[in-house]
Amino acid sequence: MTHAVAAESSPAPEVALGIVRGISHGLFRPAEPFGAQLRALGAGLVRIFIYWSQVEPEPGRYDFGVVDSFLEELDGTEQVWITLCSSSPWATRQATRFLPPSPAKDPAAYRALVARLVAHCAGRVRYWQCDNEPSNVGLTWAGTAEEYLDQLRVMHRAVKDTDPRAAVVLGGAPFNIPASAPDSDERRFFDVLLRDGRDHFDCFDLHLYADADAIPRDIDTVRGMMRAFGYQRPVLIGEYGAPTPEQFPEAQAAIMQAMSAAFAGAAPALNLDPQPGAADAPAPPDRAAVQALYRRMNQLPPTLQMFMAGCAPKWEARRARIHCREIVMRNLQALSAGARVTACWKLAPEVSGYEDPYSIMELFYGKLLLMDYAGATLRRKAAADTFALMAERLRGVERVERIAVPDRPALRLFEVHRPGRGPLLVAWIQGDPVSGEEQPPQSFTWDWPAARARAVDALGQPRPCTLQGGQLSLSLSVTPLFVDAAEPGRAEFRGGASEHAAGRA
Repeated sequence: MTHAVAAESSPAPEVALGIVRGISHGLFRPAEPFGAQLRALGAGLVRIFIYWSQVEPEPGRYDFGVVDSFLEELDGTEQVWITLCSSSPWATRQATRFLPPSPAKDPAAYRALVARLVAHCAGRVRYWQCDNEPSNVGLTWAGTAEEYLDQLRVMHRAVKDTDPRAAVVLGGAPFNIPASAPDSDERRFFDVLLRDGRDHFDCFDLHLYADADAIPRDIDTVRGMMRAFGYQRPVLIGEYGAPTPEQFPEAQAAIMQAMSAAFAGAAPALNLDPQPGAADAPAPPDRAAVQALYRRMNQLPPTLQMFMAGCAPKWEARRARIHCREIVMRNLQALSAGARVTACWKLAPEVSGYEDPYSIMELFYGKLLLMDYAGATLRRKAAADTFALMAERLRGVERVERIAVPDRPALRLFEVHRPGRGPLLVAWIQGDPVSGEEQPPQSFTWDWPAARARAVDALGQPRPCTLQGGQLSLSLSVTPLFVDAAEPGRAEFRGGASEHAAGRA
């Protein structure tokens, strides 16, 4: 069966390079300030999670304190994306303040919640999202695809009746969706949403944690999933981040071995971080598996050690450099594939002074931070300087074009169109994320239309470039290089008080 493909229901959004604040803002402890740091990084969008339990703790009693404190952190220049999770101790089928959200017992109560919240925000929120990654059943959604779709319909109607200019975002598609088999549970879940939900969302959210080089193909895949049902919607990138252990087979194998042993009961289950009064309580299998990995940390592959707390400084520095490179690579790949909104996972821990190294989620994603706390103060990490550098270089971007060079298959070359700001190229050599930086640089020449040129890499380091007779000559590596026309009187980028500036990355 074929379908005529309808045009997108709304114009493509303006380009916004954003940051995710986190998934529990103000939920377990009072929210801590972050707005000044967000703006200093040049973020054009902030995404945050809000829970039904926070806004309506009891039937009919609304508390907008956490929402107001969040909006007061902003100055109105940022686009705002709220992921509203239907988690409630009284209003939803599965009683919880946090995860997993589940279907509302009474759709009318859910509609009233959404309408009151949207009205309270008075047009300041650009994107409203119905829960997050609903195909991760049991973890981020406790229901079926059909039940999620029922709730999406209610949210869409409530948002559009209250703030017609706001966009409704379909619950995020995990990074494994594009590569999943068409008959997999994950794809079938999204097929239901896309087939029957086409009139109830404005934007598709794809999360990018897999191979950066696969991003254009992955975006095209999810567009194809919509085309199969005869329509298109803009694709937003609600989360992206790397490196993670999934990218390294030897790291993934070690984790799976520990998990298998723990769930089979072979791993010791001593609780290494007990709560008071629970000194002998056994750890859940996933925590026992991570604890077992820490006990033999020095025997693990370095590509797993670098994700663990207290790893050797050389491996922490290597991971930090990969993180910086990946931020640039993922944005250029996504923008060149037509995505216009990206949100980096994530700004910082949501509270100071809290650590949980034995959480499996911490092992996989805990180091994907732009900032961390030093006492009660947020301090930039290396990745924050890279994000700020990228945001400045891409300021005013209208589109990004990937340029194929047939005799250079490993070259990744992107032309950035920024009206009124002169030419900008971003280039790197595709290579192994760990060992690639040890490979010798490769020379490259390209036609250059300006009278000046300067180059700085994703680590904030100025790099040599020569310009002669309209030909630009560069040395390229796995670290992305920004090349633009030096603007007279404009200061060069300088990193902040981070690993970059201190020379530790």
